[in-house]
Amino acid sequence: MTADANVCPARPDDAGAVAEIWYRGWCDGYLGNVPEHLVAIRTRDSFWTRAEQHVDDTVVATVADEVAGFVMVVRDEVEQVYVAGRHRGSGIAAVLLTEAERLVVANGYGRAWLAVVAGNTRARRFYERNGWVDEGPFDHHAPGADGPVLVPAHRYVKRVGGAGSVDG
Repeated sequence: MTADANVCPARPDDAGAVAEIWYRGWCDGYLGNVPEHLVAIRTRDSFWTRAEQHVDDTVVATVADEVAGFVMVVRDEVEQVYVAGRHRGSGIAAVLLTEAERLVVANGYGRAWLAVVAGNTRARRFYERNGWVDEGPFDHHAPGADGPVLVPAHRYVKRVGGAGSVDG
């Protein structure tokens, strides 16, 4: 963990910083790797709307009172993991991923999962270094205003809980 990082539940006033990190990171990892229809509906403003809607599912990592990254967890799914560009390589992503795994266990699951688009090799290497296993390709259903958009992705999984947990 970076010595000066603090991890805590997001507050409504963190939504703007989360949205900015999410938008920039999404452009880095997804443009050229997802269907054009998804790119068309993932406008800059859409990230602000979605960040506000998902504050309760979000944990942020802060450095010097600035949001440096975030993770969103819903039930057994690690939905989003993003770190601001200037904090990449600092260890914050691993801290956030560990917190996500803890939250999945707290939600009562013994196995966490996440989706990564096939072309996002940097993210895929990161998850594999952190003990996640690629179960192979699948069609991820990304939320869209007119229903889900099918996105070719890889499903990564990791056993995170002990006895009494439910596999998701």
